[in-house]
Amino acid sequence: MDKKIVFITGASRGIGLEIAKSFLHDGYFVIGTSRSKFALNDALSSKDCLHIALDVTNRDQISACIKDLIDDDKVPNILINNAGITKDQLFLRMKNEDWDEVINANLTSVFNMTKLFIKYMVKNRSGAIINISSVAGLMGNAGQVNYSASKAGLGGFTRALAKEVAARNITVNCIAPGFIETDMTSHFKGDELNGILNQIPANKMGNPQNIADLALFLASDKGNYITGQTISVDGGLYMS
Repeated sequence: MDKKIVFITGASRGIGLEIAKSFLHDGYFVIGTSRSKFALNDALSSKDCLHIALDVTNRDQISACIKDLIDDDKVPNILINNAGITKDQLFLRMKNEDWDEVINANLTSVFNMTKLFIKYMVKNRSGAIINISSVAGLMGNAGQVNYSASKAGLGGFTRALAKEVAARNITVNCIAPGFIETDMTSHFKGDELNGILNQIPANKMGNPQNIADLALFLASDKGNYITGQTISVDGGLYMS
């Protein structure tokens, strides 16, 4: 692709930040978002990036965002929907707002962002959309009914949209990470950690670079015949 601009939601840490680093090193101009201010230039040690403070559930903020990108000639042709939250609780104790907030942040936000950018991809007959899902959306996870449902929804979203836009040279795929070494998994220690590792055939956690490498491949010309897929990166934890 001649135009190499990637837009990554939730780019201030963990998987999102690692994806940003990988795309920058591959020659992309990187636009990253988080809800609060973040010095993306410092984190990436580069001027070839832009941070936008953005709530991906706020459609007014999103509309303002695209206007600024159009004015600056920085409309991306790669969109990576990575932002997400957890509000874990057993279903019988789960509050209505715990369900609503997770669905909005993890699933409706993907609709919001994709709706914003896909019209430009269709016009240019080029683009890639990569949704960061989770193995929880494939196999379920006790205490995460809301999270698992939101991530499973991404799979259906991905497959349906892929069928609509494939003829326009646009790919749409999901990456479903398993247990990855990030802030979200750093609290696992001792017996709890060993219990998790015993479920993983590879007997180890992955790292954010594993996810970033796959995202970069799917966004490249090498991955342009892969679409509508949910690809697990989980050390064999879930095998369909």
